[in-house]
Amino acid sequence: MSIFGKIMSAIFGTKADAAPAGGGAAAGGGSSGGAAAPVATVDVAPILDQAVKAKGEKLEWRTSIVDLMKALDIDSSFAARKDLAKELGYTGDSNDSASMNIWLHKQVMAKLAANGGKLPPDIKH
Repeated sequence: MSIFGKIMSAIFGTKADAAPAGGGAAAGGGSSGGAAAPVATVDVAPILDQAVKAKGEKLEWRTSIVDLMKALDIDSSFAARKDLAKELGYTGDSNDSASMNIWLHKQVMAKLAANGGKLPPDIKH
């Protein structure tokens, strides 16, 4: 499964411990999904806030791709983030981790919103 696929699964309900309410379209997974039925809107903030709380660390998922990945128990290493950047079509310098991380966070937030994720108004996407 792709790294973004893991993020989607963790937030949209195939990973029960990250999404206590269950969520909607759990079955297929895959990169595009959606064959069975449209994905119901999922309120992202409470799911990620709960994941952060369960970690017992101060993680700023609203602004940090690293913290978002850590909260969801997804490898947040530089190599994993480079893979995610490649997966999402990053064309910048992948060795400039600060710029890449900012881009990744925006892209992940935009893709979550495009796939039925309801984001808090303070999230820029």
